[in-house]
Amino acid sequence: MSRASDSFAQSIQDSENLLAHFNALNSKPPPPQLEVLKRAGLIMAMTAWETYVEDRVLEATFERLRGSQDSTLAEFFLSRLKEDVAKLNNPTSAKTLQLFRDYAGVDVGDRWSWNNHDKEMVRTRLNAYLKLRGDVVHRSRAVEPGPPKAHAVTRHELKRAISFLKCLVQATELALDTAAAQVGPS
Repeated sequence: MSRASDSFAQSIQDSENLLAHFNALNSKPPPPQLEVLKRAGLIMAMTAWETYVEDRVLEATFERLRGSQDSTLAEFFLSRLKEDVAKLNNPTSAKTLQLFRDYAGVDVGDRWSWNNHDKEMVRTRLNAYLKLRGDVVHRSRAVEPGPPKAHAVTRHELKRAISFLKCLVQATELALDTAAAQVGPS
């Protein structure tokens, strides 16, 4: 496993802790002030994914460039990567796949499937979670008169998002490990 995946495992724990706090304090119906825990949990989960992508593509690129004899080319490559990572902001499936193709030389999307998730479903679900994070982050929850409306992040959806991201990191690691094994030691 990579340093980035180790970091992800620690970071995703924040989301799991927020979900556990919500579960411990939950009653029927859930008190409205607890909903913030689920929203924060989703934000933390997606932040863990974003950080993983940024760190992992850097690790894979360093590995790819390790044997390079042209230090000027390697420096240029790394400076461009750092610029692209700084502009990332929202690691959708397309942006993530492109980063790994361009800098690590690996199509990690080839391994983005598991159990009942095919490649297209994985990409669609990742993008949906990122959109939900954006909605939660950029839109404050308006309190309106009348019956309460459904919350943007349900307990079940947060639990699914955490599990999904863990599987996605494992699949990405497998893709990178497989590619490295095919290339062999440098």
